[in-house]
Amino acid sequence: MRMTEEVSGEKKKAGLFRKFTERLTATRKTLFGRAADMLRSGRKVDEALLEELEEVLITADVGVETTMHLVGAIREAAKEAKGQSLDEVWLHDTLRGILLETLGQSRSQLAWAPAPPTVFLVVGVNGVGKTTTIAKLAHQFRREGKTALLAAADTFRAAAIDQLEIWAERVGAPIIKGQEGSDPAAVVFDAIRSARSRNLDAVIIDTAGRLHTKTNLMQELGKIGKIAAREIPDAPHETLLVVDASTGQNGLSQAKLFTGVVPISGLILTKLDGTAKGGVVLAVHQQLDLPVKYVGLGEGMEDLEVFDPNLFVEAILPAPAETI
Repeated sequence: MRMTEEVSGEKKKAGLFRKFTERLTATRKTLFGRAADMLRSGRKVDEALLEELEEVLITADVGVETTMHLVGAIREAAKEAKGQSLDEVWLHDTLRGILLETLGQSRSQLAWAPAPPTVFLVVGVNGVGKTTTIAKLAHQFRREGKTALLAAADTFRAAAIDQLEIWAERVGAPIIKGQEGSDPAAVVFDAIRSARSRNLDAVIIDTAGRLHTKTNLMQELGKIGKIAAREIPDAPHETLLVVDASTGQNGLSQAKLFTGVVPISGLILTKLDGTAKGGVVLAVHQQLDLPVKYVGLGEGMEDLEVFDPNLFVEAILPAPAETI
């Protein structure tokens, strides 16, 4: 039985690696395609090559600060590599190690409450795929044998309530909603009470995303947090920020703004499959010390995947002998 489980686990990991590799083609080509050309060029690691690498990373929306961090770490490693051949193999292995160190140990595991329901507060600006992501999250929970209730706490837009209701029906999850313009915290209160009475595992809360009213947003999310904590100790147990990866550095700016409004426990990066700006993954880790919990690798319900730093790096950084 154990052997069968191990084989099944290896097959699942191999399949996920293929998915990461296929869906991150744009990032792989643009972000590290030129870097991989350097790795295969036979050039030695010198200052000219490192300056060229800086340009590649900045162009790919890794950002200036994170780029300086990465290239600075390579320079330090080169100083310490006395007697070694600083060739393409050395550069690949060194860059791979630095990328993994930057991404840190996987902190993608969700913090489930000791007793149900666990409260997930999902935040993000309008248009990043927040509502669809919530549905995908509920779908994944269901595949794992868990039950989830959706709370339509974006009461400022009737369209947001209607959209979440449609998704709730599609994924087979109950939903608690209020009228347009009603108090979002009241919706959360009813949702938690309902989930508890039904003995459900999770409450996933959709929220408004109006960056131009930061003060109101802070007050609203603060009130939701207080209501959740009053009903369940330590709730919300996860506050997840949804960011559209295709916006690159703008997505990083959004993340910085939201971390100033509410304690963010992790990010969900959507549309990672269709962008060459996957370098934002590195930027949010290095600059904000926020783990990426999930990545969107397609439009299907099965395309929300737990973020795996190792698979990500292997997918975007081909070895010198590989082709893009």
